[in-house]
Amino acid sequence: MKIAFLGPHASFTQLATAQLFPDDEIVPQASILDCFDAVENGEVVKAVVPLENSIEGTVSMTLDYLYKTPSIKIEAEAVMPIAHHLMIHPENSIENIERIYSHPQALAQSFHFLDTHYKEIPKQDFSSTAAAAKFVSENPETPIAAVANQYAANLYGLKIVNRNIQDFEQNHTRFIIISKEQNQYQNDQLETLGEKSGMLITLPEDHPGGLHQVLSVFAWRKMNLSKIESRTLKTGLGNYFFFINVEGPWKEVLHENALKELESINANVDFLGNYKEFLLES
Repeated sequence: MKIAFLGPHASFTQLATAQLFPDDEIVPQASILDCFDAVENGEVVKAVVPLENSIEGTVSMTLDYLYKTPSIKIEAEAVMPIAHHLMIHPENSIENIERIYSHPQALAQSFHFLDTHYKEIPKQDFSSTAAAAKFVSENPETPIAAVANQYAANLYGLKIVNRNIQDFEQNHTRFIIISKEQNQYQNDQLETLGEKSGMLITLPEDHPGGLHQVLSVFAWRKMNLSKIESRTLKTGLGNYFFFINVEGPWKEVLHENALKELESINANVDFLGNYKEFLLES
């Protein structure tokens, strides 16, 4: 079975994917959109993409593509501790570094360290932490550095000059498994953190109390919402859809009646699935 992931090799998403699918063929993709397209077009059966970081928040691109591709559902969530390291080519010296590359979220998660110790050195966004490490390894004549993980340093032969530079110890990233099937991923080898349902909701129209009307569907049923986040529909100011997580296992009567009530008030609901959340190793 082919599984896509946000690459290249040695990205944090690959580390998550390798733990979730240790016996399957995993295929790197250049972007989150490419991961969605690979699933949508049948090039792969599933894909693993980042959804949220405990420091920088939701990966908005993932939410946007979940909304734009309603045929794609969520099979599982997986949480992994994140450790960032500053690395250079072994032929270079940190004192001569002229630029630091990494994924924008990794740079943001290490902002205070980099601002304190390398304030005058420009930082530049890259498509992923692993791609930044690969770029540094392929350009030994250029005095540059990358923020990436230990596996990337090992894979590309880079020297780590500063370890664990993330600004907060409790730095975790949440990944999701996406597919065109509404299945629930199972793995007895991983610790299960919980279970939830995910859905995207668009309000019927912009009117006072519209969001309250939607939330009351869950409130009077005592269904706990562990996450609610708005994203712009990009159709004009004030137009949003909402990503909602409902905690707990699927209860047929309770959940189905809630979905029917949402439809009765003309809310557009894309049910993403009921799925488990797993804990991964760093």
